[in-house]
Amino acid sequence: MAKIRSTTVLGIYHNGEVALGADGQATMDKYIAKSNVRKVRVLQDGKIVTGFAGSTADAFTLLERFEEKLNAYGNNMKRAAIELAKDWRKDQYLRKLEAMMVVANKEELLIISGTGDVLEPDHQIAAIGSGSTYAQSAALALKKHAPHLTAEEMVREALTIAADICIYTNHNLIIEKPN
Repeated sequence: MAKIRSTTVLGIYHNGEVALGADGQATMDKYIAKSNVRKVRVLQDGKIVTGFAGSTADAFTLLERFEEKLNAYGNNMKRAAIELAKDWRKDQYLRKLEAMMVVANKEELLIISGTGDVLEPDHQIAAIGSGSTYAQSAALALKKHAPHLTAEEMVREALTIAADICIYTNHNLIIEKPN
């Protein structure tokens, strides 16, 4: 059976604010399986937002583990991300999961990968998924040439540009900001 895959998730920290968004497309082999998947979630009463790419079931497993780590470490996002990444590398079950996450609070963005990495992205732009290079390129240009835009406006415009040119990304966008 073909795996459901393909997405674009983009987070931007700009002028003291963070926004995280994703498109809504899930692709199975060569077909659009669903066009309105919600790949961005709000955690900890809105203090943290997360977006995921990869297998949906795997992503939800990681999301649950991340929430457990947040609770265990007093909502310290970076510590929870590092502890999740450690478990992801060590645990035989978790190692088989095929997903990545972007997590954000009001101060920072992090990418958590299946290889056990926790990355603070360059230029305060985090992008994952099949359309990530398109969205990241657009976001870099917007930060450089349209600094008057808000983080949310940049995420919306960059994801729209990605959807215009990437066949695995659609225009059904969900964008959240941590409070």
